[in-house]
Amino acid sequence: MAYFTWDRLLERSFEEMNNRDTDKHVVWHQSVVTKKDRQQLHGHKSLMIWFTGLSGSGKSTIANAIQLELYKKKVSVYLLDGDNLRHGINKGLTFTEEDRKENIRRTAEIGKLFVDAGMVVLAALISPYEKDRENARSIFSKEEFIEIYVKCPLEECENRDPKGLYKKARQGEIRQFTGIDQPYEEPRNPEIIIDTNALSIQECVEIITSHLFNKVGLINKTKE
Repeated sequence: MAYFTWDRLLERSFEEMNNRDTDKHVVWHQSVVTKKDRQQLHGHKSLMIWFTGLSGSGKSTIANAIQLELYKKKVSVYLLDGDNLRHGINKGLTFTEEDRKENIRRTAEIGKLFVDAGMVVLAALISPYEKDRENARSIFSKEEFIEIYVKCPLEECENRDPKGLYKKARQGEIRQFTGIDQPYEEPRNPEIIIDTNALSIQECVEIITSHLFNKVGLINKTKE
């Protein structure tokens, strides 16, 4: 067992060395079409809107409602749903703290591509750790990242339990479930907080769209 452990450590060390050596020779190729050009083409700013909250809090429901509202306003928008991503780009990642970190990193990098393409991208993931959310924020310009805390008490989320996951977690069928045997760290300073235990879906949508259109100035006036 000791031999296997050291062998794997050496293998990983060589992999990391090779990756660092490769990074030294990889140069960013600047596109002749800029982000600003694409934003002008779409007629609006490009943003990453990050929805975080417990399972069952309403992240995906609210994000989908926002997606539809923006689509109606002719905003180029796309939704990255955490569960859907685990069927593709994040397939194979578990729910350990390390894999959750990688899940967030990949999602943020995908989102950055959408933002560079001049689009509005929504991400709906539990993303339970503050540090991981801050790392996601750090790859965007300050005005490009909007964190929305979809707040809802654990008891209410567990009562809703739309996918039956809380019940399975309580019965021990699911391990590493946020709120049960893994923590959820509330955002310290999100741009928006919506309490889905007190507000309707429509009220949540109005709060968010008001912020996007009135405070952020999402749509160019020439497009309206």
